[in-house]
Amino acid sequence: MPHVTLRYSPLAGRPTEIYYRDSGSGVPLIFLHGGWGYQIYPLDSQWAALKGCRVLIPDRSGYGRSTKPAIFGADMHRRAVTETLHFLDALALDKCIFWGHSDGAVIAVLLGLAAAERCLGLVVEAFHYDRAKPRSREFFQAMVSDPESFGARVTEVLRREHGEPYWRELVRGEGRAWLDIARSANSEGADLFDAQLSQLQVPAVFLHGAEDPRTEPGELDQVRRQLPASAVHVITRGGHSPHSESDSAAEFEQALREAVRRWSRR
Repeated sequence: MPHVTLRYSPLAGRPTEIYYRDSGSGVPLIFLHGGWGYQIYPLDSQWAALKGCRVLIPDRSGYGRSTKPAIFGADMHRRAVTETLHFLDALALDKCIFWGHSDGAVIAVLLGLAAAERCLGLVVEAFHYDRAKPRSREFFQAMVSDPESFGARVTEVLRREHGEPYWRELVRGEGRAWLDIARSANSEGADLFDAQLSQLQVPAVFLHGAEDPRTEPGELDQVRRQLPASAVHVITRGGHSPHSESDSAAEFEQALREAVRRWSRR
């Protein structure tokens, strides 16, 4: 697995080594993983839909084989944008397609707002808009108080990818960050984008599972209202990771293939 050294990352608070997976050739596509890392929802059957792309999957600081630990907190997504731009610069990557899942979806949209000139298009999966996330509060609290409570399969994947005993620190840090984000809702506004989502100019497709337990009422309505030119594809039997779930993967892949093909010609 290749790696690149960044002289500084605000996620690590110091120089950091970023490990990344690199496969295929063609238009660069960067996959931005969610809050538990890459291996919990890996790419599998999607590779056929990504034909013609060079797919790069970096582990953010604090994850996988990259420098540990990370600095979490309510601004972690914005700091991840800065790290991602440093990663692109280190590899001399100019314009890319970005596919972000969950936390990675937030990072992808913030990146599109901050550096539209680097983006050919955004695939936004399992998107978060609200800061408060009241329906997920118990979930985040469980991450902090009892990382083992998510079951043997989940904990084994996290242990294997992030290491023992560090994986618990990672889960607790992510949970605390989202609780911090929820507390910031009153002082910093209701949404993660500081009321600027409507300013996104990058072509985007939002792929979202209809049964995603982390979705709050009205979040997708905000996307439709603020980004009327962006496609919002709700996958009927999809949960929080429609790309890796057997009931939704085929529908997800079709939408992914169409978006990648369109943006690869730009």
